[in-house]
Order: sequence, then structure tokens, then C-alpha cells
Amino acid sequence: MCMLVLGCAGPKTPAFKAEVESSPTPSQTIQTLTNTPEPSSTHLSNPEPTLQKKLELMAVGDMMLDRKPAYAIKSIGSMAPFEQVASTLLSADISVGNLECAITERGTAESKTYTFRAPTLAAQSLQLAGFDLLTLANNHSLDFGEDGLLDTLEALHTNQILAVGAGENKARAFAPVIIEKNGIKLAFLAYLDIQSWRYDYQAWEASDEEPGIAWAHPEIMTQAIIKARELADFVVVLMHFGLEGEYPPTQQQIEIAHRAIDSGALLVIGAHPHIIQPLEVYKNGLIAYSLGNFVFDGFTGSANQSAILHVTLSTSGIESYRLIPVEIDTKGFPNLVSP
Repeated sequence: MCMLVLGCAGPKTPAFKAEVESSPTPSQTIQTLTNTPEPSSTHLSNPEPTLQKKLELMAVGDMMLDRKPAYAIKSIGSMAPFEQVASTLLSADISVGNLECAITERGTAESKTYTFRAPTLAAQSLQLAGFDLLTLANNHSLDFGEDGLLDTLEALHTNQILAVGAGENKARAFAPVIIEKNGIKLAFLAYLDIQSWRYDYQAWEASDEEPGIAWAHPEIMTQAIIKARELADFVVVLMHFGLEGEYPPTQQQIEIAHRAIDSGALLVIGAHPHIIQPLEVYKNGLIAYSLGNFVFDGFTGSANQSAILHVTLSTSGIESYRLIPVEIDTKGFPNLVSP
């Protein structure tokens, strides 16, 4: 049994419109999920009355630290893009997101419509904002070639941020990253799966000897989740998939996400569409098909309406989850929405 979650009982915050003005779609909304709703809506397990170990996980969508965000980092300070949300992200035990750019001063821009690179100082921005892990399995990690990707990996490592979904070779790119907090061990995997007639992103897949990203081959992904489940209490899959500006998840997104849960993942968290897509409760897992933009200038309308996904985990699984509403300003910076 699965359920698309569009709202819940109890107090509600303002709804998010899930459409992009430049690409009209039927008006849809996702409402913020609270920590105290009816058990059928956001409580996915039945915690025992005794005290359990708990872990607070927060996740965000696309972070592009070029253009206006890059200028602010260099001219105002490394915390500029995250000033209004850092305290929230730092309150979590683990905070994760999608880094939608290379952090590099080297490399040649790929022949594609948009290429993004952030200054080296951006890695410090991400560290100070509270990020523990970032997925690089996306369509911008190699915007400045292999040198750009290697520089990004080094910059994150220097600032004590873990990277998943890309690496110096295939083994590194496809390997799980395991984080243990409060006695709960999470294994993170990340994959790219987007189709574009303009550019062949699967060509960015890492090989045995060359750096690159992890591509979402169904069987490889299934076996990786099964193996990761043996190493950790729960598996979190970070996906870069779907269509830009489209509210409903594609059939491909649904199949990939369901396959991940069927294989043993507890959470699937998506990015790429640049707008928020539905949450889905599937079996004992939770799927956030897209968390939209988080730091990104140049968008209008509902692409500037974002959220932080906050999930509380116990040894039994997902205890509760909610969306913390965020609005992106004209500089591309996220700001918490007042209740």
C-alpha cells in the first residue's frame, strides 16, 4: 500500500504551490507535515513506551553556489547564503543536501547550456551551515570536467563534509557512506538518472580508473542497497531524477523510488525538478520525490518555495517527519517562513 501525502490532520502551515510560472501545470499544493498529526499520516512506526535512541535527519534540495550566491560568499562572508537557515540545519544530528555545482577554480566548461562553479570558500559555507554529507550524483558535478569534480571532492574533504554519489573511480562513486549518530547507523547511497536530448549525462559515470558519478542502473542499485543494509540500521538513497518544473513524479521516478524501498531502503530523497514534488509513504518507507531548490538564484514563482525535510528516526524506523517551509529570495538565499 502506498499513499501520496498532501497534508495531515492537526495544525497546518501555509501550503506550497508546486508549479513553475514559466512552465504552467495544474495547481497543486503540499502542506507542511507536523510532528503531532494523526498516526496514519506521519508516524510510520509504533515506538515502544520505553526510551529509544533517536536521530534527527534534515535534508534539502538543490544548492547552486555560483552567480549571486558566489558573489555574496566572496564579498559579504562565507555564511551569507545560509544565514537564515543555519541554526535549523545545525540543530539536526545529520544534515544532507544536493550540491548543484563544482567547487573549483580549474577546468574548462562543458558544452552545455548551464555550467556552475563555486569559489573554494563555498565549501566552508556549507560546513558552517551544518552540512554533514552532500550528494554529487547530479548533472552539474562535472560541469568543469574531471578536474572540477576532483577539486570539489577535495574541498569538501578539507571542510569535513562527506560526499556520496561521485568519486575518483567507480568503486568510490558507488560506495555507500555510513554515518553513525546516537547509536543509529545510516548508510547513504546516491545516483543520477535523468534523460536529456541536449547532453549525455550517463557519459559522466565513473569508470574503474576515471572519476565520475554513480548512475542508477537498476540491478547495481538494488544490490548496493541490499549490501548497505547489512552494514547499517537503515539505508537512505539520494536521487537526482525527474523532469524540471513538473509537479507529478514521472513513472520512472516512481519505479526507481519503489524499487529502492523494495530493496531495503527506508528513505528516498530526490532533487532536480527545481520545485517541490509530493511525499509518498510506501510500505515502511518515505519518498520525497523532490525537495526543490534551496540555494538558487534566477528562478521565479513556486520554484522559490522550498522546504527542509525533517525526519525523526528511532531504532524502529521513521518515527515522524515534517516539511519546514522555506522561501528563496531574489539573491537565491533560503529564508524560513514564519508560522
